[in-house]
Amino acid sequence: MNPSPRPSPSAVQASREVRAVISRLRRRILRAAEAEDITLGQASVLARLADRPGVTASELASVEGVRHQSMTSTVAALATLGLVDRRPDPADGRRLLIALTPEGQRRVEEGRQARQEWLAGRLQQRCTEDERRTVIAAMAVLERLTHD
Repeated sequence: MNPSPRPSPSAVQASREVRAVISRLRRRILRAAEAEDITLGQASVLARLADRPGVTASELASVEGVRHQSMTSTVAALATLGLVDRRPDPADGRRLLIALTPEGQRRVEEGRQARQEWLAGRLQQRCTEDERRTVIAAMAVLERLTHD
């Protein structure tokens, strides 16, 4: 087998810059919809539940990359705030399924709207039309990297 060739200097530089910018941009976008009463971890769980309702704490822990005990604490805090419900699994009464309450769903939607408005506003205020088209083209290139 041939070892893979070393990345070119431009590939290494592009990798560094993309990771740094995406990391800063992600933090800034999350702050745009930051709620004072929940943590970023809790907000992440709410977003996951909006996409996959009726999952267990173990499943959430796995996708969030945290221990089951940590996720149990996170879910308990969200339940105390009235943002999630825990109900017995109809197929296995020993398991609890977690889903958003209507208030939890509202919070997720508000957060998504706030993040979208922040980023669209920044792109409008700080970029020219040509620069926005360049961003769109760059996103297509980056999207290709996500496909195997």
